[in-house]
Amino acid sequence: MNAAVLRKPTPGMPAHPNELDRKRIERALKSRQRYRYVSPKVVAVTGGYLIESPCCSRNIDAEGGVIDVALLHHDAPSGIWQLFCKDHKKDAWELHSTHQRLASLTDALNADPERVFWQ
Repeated sequence: MNAAVLRKPTPGMPAHPNELDRKRIERALKSRQRYRYVSPKVVAVTGGYLIESPCCSRNIDAEGGVIDVALLHHDAPSGIWQLFCKDHKKDAWELHSTHQRLASLTDALNADPERVFWQ
């Protein structure tokens, strides 16, 4: 049996961020539908992960600078993942959806039919 499955979290230590899930998110982003020609970066933040990317559309940053794409937060007590999109005009994060699994969250992020993430 895989040792990682048997490993219990250290009491008092948050489950997220961690390097394994950060890499899983990076791999999942390769399947996104939009802006496949830019290289997003997954950054560990308290309780989750921040995805940022160069703004190649120039819709948010006319100079093509790095912008926030999504915020992924894991609620440890409930085990729920929260996916946030950025309202760049207000410079504020807005809850987009909640997910039981990280894989369903990255699926929603990658599809992005309303273009709220990959603007």
